[in-house]
Amino acid sequence: MDWLLAALAIFNLVSMITVFSPRAVPRRSVPWAVFFTALLATEMAWIWLPLQVLLAWLMIGAGALDSGLGIVALLVLLATWPGLVWSIWQTTLAEAAVEQALQAGLGKTYRNEIPPSIRHRLRNKVSWRDWKNPAAMPRPGVELIRHVPYGPHGVRQQLDIYRPEHLPPEGCPVLLQIHGGAWVMGDKGSQALPLMYHLASRGWICVAANYRLSPSVGFPTHLEDCKRALCWIREHGREYGMNPEFVAVTGGSAGGHLSALMGLTENRPELQPGKEDVDTSVQACIPFYGVYDFLVRYQQHPNKRVYERFLTGKVLHETVNDNPALWDLASPVAQIHPKAPPFMVWHGTHDSLAAVSEGRVFSRKLREVSTNPVVYVEMPGAEHAWEVVHSLRTEHTVDGVHRFLEWVRANSGGDQ
Repeated sequence: MDWLLAALAIFNLVSMITVFSPRAVPRRSVPWAVFFTALLATEMAWIWLPLQVLLAWLMIGAGALDSGLGIVALLVLLATWPGLVWSIWQTTLAEAAVEQALQAGLGKTYRNEIPPSIRHRLRNKVSWRDWKNPAAMPRPGVELIRHVPYGPHGVRQQLDIYRPEHLPPEGCPVLLQIHGGAWVMGDKGSQALPLMYHLASRGWICVAANYRLSPSVGFPTHLEDCKRALCWIREHGREYGMNPEFVAVTGGSAGGHLSALMGLTENRPELQPGKEDVDTSVQACIPFYGVYDFLVRYQQHPNKRVYERFLTGKVLHETVNDNPALWDLASPVAQIHPKAPPFMVWHGTHDSLAAVSEGRVFSRKLREVSTNPVVYVEMPGAEHAWEVVHSLRTEHTVDGVHRFLEWVRANSGGDQ
């Protein structure tokens, strides 16, 4: 029993260190092994803290305090609980953070620009029922069509379609979701599910696409696959009830990087081989916690060698010295141009994998150049991949994305 309590205390201590150390001391390496403990201590803190209290009480009742190890372990565990309380409190700041960012980027009266016929679909209030079960994804009225091929390369060129059961004759606007996984792993069916099911229940069609992974392929193959999925939507989307005239793109982590490039490299023939004549522009771009500058030219990370060591030979098959133009192409911050679509950039203040400065710098550079709106949401207390499960923070994130998309549609002149 003493050792079990000690293991729990050590695990909790690692979680807290992972959460708070990026803010205290800029991290010089990528903490892959402890990332999931940090996610547990942030998004799942409201479950994790009561569970720990119960476990500690049971262990004390079983005699954990009859030894020195048990007493020390309990003291360490108790010392970490204020951090979990802080994480729970931070989630309550999400609603204000999202609304303030939308008003700053779109104007204080942006909601009034959404037509009443669309405004009634927006969720007015997040309730306990919306997030009490973190893993409850499917929703009534949403149909899922899985494993639709968009290219010849098997499962890595397939997509899933989330759509309303009742389709309007004019078709539904589309959100293309690109999964993360450091360009070397991940799957279309595991990310952004709260967002996709929510939008599909409110008149959108969401398409989640796989793409070929490194190290088997090198950049820009990942981007070419994502563009090919977009081409499939433009060519075949109406067969599934889509309105391919309005397509937005989103994704998290590596998917955030790729979705940003999708928004900034539209209609470049060299990036859409075999589909050069298909329109690959998007009407809105919503990247989450991405890496936007592989060359780290604005000191977004304290040690650019971290990026170079991971990317070289895996994601990019040529070194930065051998092909600097390729590394530049892979950096969304270098592809910014005045006609970039409206952007909504998301990043967590306590991201342990992609530094929050990535989101800050990228959104600032976008605002300096783009003639379209840029919304930057810096989510208080949020870890990398915070919105993969239901939580209070996730629900306000989903609502913010929905409001942004409907505002863009209302101001784009597209069908409502």
